[in-house]
Amino acid sequence: MCRTVDLHQAVLARNDENALALRGYLGDRGTVAVNLLSSPGSGKTALLEQLLARAVAAGVPAAAVTADLATENDATRLARSGAPVRQILTDGLCHLEAGMLRRRLEGWLPEGTRLLFVENVGNLVCPASYDLGETLRIALASVTEGEDKPVKYPTAFGLAQLVVITKTDIADAVGFEREAFLRGVEQVNPGVPVLETSARSGEGVDALLAHVLRAADGEEAHVPVLAREHERYLDSHDHGDGTGPHRHGDGDHGDGRGPSSGGRRRHDDVSGAAPVPAEARGNAP
Repeated sequence: MCRTVDLHQAVLARNDENALALRGYLGDRGTVAVNLLSSPGSGKTALLEQLLARAVAAGVPAAAVTADLATENDATRLARSGAPVRQILTDGLCHLEAGMLRRRLEGWLPEGTRLLFVENVGNLVCPASYDLGETLRIALASVTEGEDKPVKYPTAFGLAQLVVITKTDIADAVGFEREAFLRGVEQVNPGVPVLETSARSGEGVDALLAHVLRAADGEEAHVPVLAREHERYLDSHDHGDGTGPHRHGDGDHGDGRGPSSGGRRRHDDVSGAAPVPAEARGNAP
């Protein structure tokens, strides 16, 4: 068991290093990454197609990377928006990792890209544990999936900086209990913004794009309680050698910006996504 845990931590530590490097790479290019997490069939591809099309129409330089175990079907769909799109095939891996994303972006990401949407593998378990160097993390759920999704998957929804409900045009038809869903969201992630959308009717798509653009402009995103709790844990523990609390990757950027948080965002730092607490990573492969 200890060996398994050690392996998990090693994989996640390596991903944190890669996420830090990727965040710097994107920051140097002026690109903001948006990590989209959901279960299969949530409608995130259809919604992302609408987002990309509206960004293109508004003259906002946007691109997308989409991940799946097999096929390039989603990339083909998203390319209809007119935005640059690339597919990552994970060959059975149930999540994206920062190193995989960086390798796919190098030599491809167009200069001047302001928004990079990353459509993660359809899964609410594994992807929640991996930082992708994103500025904004969004968890999506459709009205067809049931009101208890947030409490069933507390890490995915608990670390989200925005929650999006999809397929609202059929909410009445499927008996979606909106208030029950919102109570579940509030339970695992108090204060997180929630947007309701429909790719078919267009409801909420402009509001979602506006939210993403505000994040790109530097507006501070919601910081989940789960992330704050982990920061307090780090602040209260040290190496036992008198050096104080350890922050993986702490050090100077070398450009005058001061210390780096190693890809794990402090509650007063708006430059990166919320951290993934180690205690929330027990379900990582």
